Amino acid sequence: MSTARQSQTHYYDSQSFYDEMFDKDLAVRPHYESVHRLFSRMKPTEQAARQQALNQRMLEEGITFTLYSPNQQEPLERTIPFDYIPRVIPKHEWEAIDRGLRQRVQALNAFIHDIYHEQHIVKDGVIPRRMIVSNTYFRPEMIGVDVPGGVYITASGIDLIRDEKGKYYVLEDNLRSPSGFSYLYKGRTMMSELFHDLYLSCSVQDVERSLNVFLSALRSLSPTGKRDPVIALLSPGSFNSAYFEHTFLAQQMGLHLVEGRDLVYKDHKIYVRSLSGLRQVDVIYRRIDDDFLDPLAFNPNSMLGVPGLMNAYRAGNVAIANAPGTGVADDKAVYAYVPDMIRYYLGEEPILSNVPTYILSRKEDREYALAHLDQLVVKETSLSGGYGMLIGPTASAKEIAAFADAIRKSPERYVAQTTMMLSRAPVMLDGAMAPRHIDLRAFVLKGTESHVIPGGLTRVALSEGSLVVNSSQGGGVKDTWVLNR
Repeated sequence: MSTARQSQTHYYDSQSFYDEMFDKDLAVRPHYESVHRLFSRMKPTEQAARQQALNQRMLEEGITFTLYSPNQQEPLERTIPFDYIPRVIPKHEWEAIDRGLRQRVQALNAFIHDIYHEQHIVKDGVIPRRMIVSNTYFRPEMIGVDVPGGVYITASGIDLIRDEKGKYYVLEDNLRSPSGFSYLYKGRTMMSELFHDLYLSCSVQDVERSLNVFLSALRSLSPTGKRDPVIALLSPGSFNSAYFEHTFLAQQMGLHLVEGRDLVYKDHKIYVRSLSGLRQVDVIYRRIDDDFLDPLAFNPNSMLGVPGLMNAYRAGNVAIANAPGTGVADDKAVYAYVPDMIRYYLGEEPILSNVPTYILSRKEDREYALAHLDQLVVKETSLSGGYGMLIGPTASAKEIAAFADAIRKSPERYVAQTTMMLSRAPVMLDGAMAPRHIDLRAFVLKGTESHVIPGGLTRVALSEGSLVVNSSQGGGVKDTWVLNR
């Protein structure tokens, strides 16, 4: 057996997972041939030099993420771990994903409009009313509000996984203020420079124009119809874990980067303070949660938002992206009904499947889940970022018992899902390829039309055997190459 085949055999030590690079017979998948050829032949000294150059660039440019841990007194700011073996997706595969994502976001947007207006989907018995009105993210303040262009979800992050057969599933819908854009763009810039010849030879679909699409989507929301509307990115400030992304997007799209204290409410309008005085803001791209947007409408203790913002919004003098109240549709219990939404609003069958999900407020689902917790993933419906989860197959008996008690006390707070055998992709570790589990955060931009950024952000569970890919839980990222052929 050749040395290359021996290393592949060592790498591919299990037939239980779909591998992005290798087929079941250890052959390299055709769309990965150029990537495999380069990285399998790269000498350890060159690998170390490339990784050092990559790390240095990330430090210089401040590409960071803040980790919060109950075991440490202070949050830890670090460069996000970036693996330089790209994930490669062939054109035909991506085209199907693209269609599925557009379909899904279209239905979700129709759902959000419906529940804040006529609530046809509730009246027709497709979704239980209690699941809407008791939802943490349902905002009564949005009832009857007509949003600019009817667009509630300007930017969404849809998390996709693959099972052991290679089939794609939607794992989560992130519709409030999804993060990861900056890592996608910065990762592409670094990879196209450090591996220039490989990048060109692979004919990778460009992502840079998507920033212009993003800006156009925000401009299209302007209620004033100005040719060049004033757009502000509302950030919680420099202590936020994703602040690097806020500064990056504001700089790249020419937005005003502001905090709540920089904005002023006056005569049902919002203004930004500038050296020349107050300037009316037409669109706010918010990166803070609903609760903190406006202390007069939501959390009265918020120091991050703008008092009076919701009055200006309801008066139609400013647009907010994403619209307040969109979180009701990325609740993990509502997620289970998205296939029904697609059928209900669009009259189509879903292109992308959901992960099989058990609604634990249902007696039969709850009884099944409690009897099989060691085989399931349990999630708290209102949490994200990998928090509030139980991964049954790797959990201790004590952890399983604690979740069982919590489910019995408040079943409506949880859902359970089939444990999916997440696909794997190679990472470079100590001079050799090693398999790690991955998912894909795909970004959909919605203005007058919908646009899916080619590839999105591949997230990597860096610990061997781990299924948790979230950056907030120590995961890393990869560049994702969608081929033109």
